[in-house]
Amino acid sequence: MRTLKKKPIQIYIEPKQEVLLEQLARERGSSKAEIIRLSIDKYISELPIEKDPAMGIIGLGKSGKKDISEKHDIYIAEHVSGYGKKKRK
Repeated sequence: MRTLKKKPIQIYIEPKQEVLLEQLARERGSSKAEIIRLSIDKYISELPIEKDPAMGIIGLGKSGKKDISEKHDIYIAEHVSGYGKKKRK
């Protein structure tokens, strides 16, 4: 059994967006899904650097944790997994 690497999602787009999306897909010989994925990648790549979740690791060494050099992957994953979640008051 094959495992999907891509996660399916459902979105709603405006009729005008659908027309343009279909036109782009036809012109480029690719799927609408591929155009959407490329558009998301482009949008993310153009975000200001301070919005990059990786920037949050700066100063992590000031945490007082003594095992950062050994467990850095774990700490980075924990930091990034919480990125974008609203903090409860």
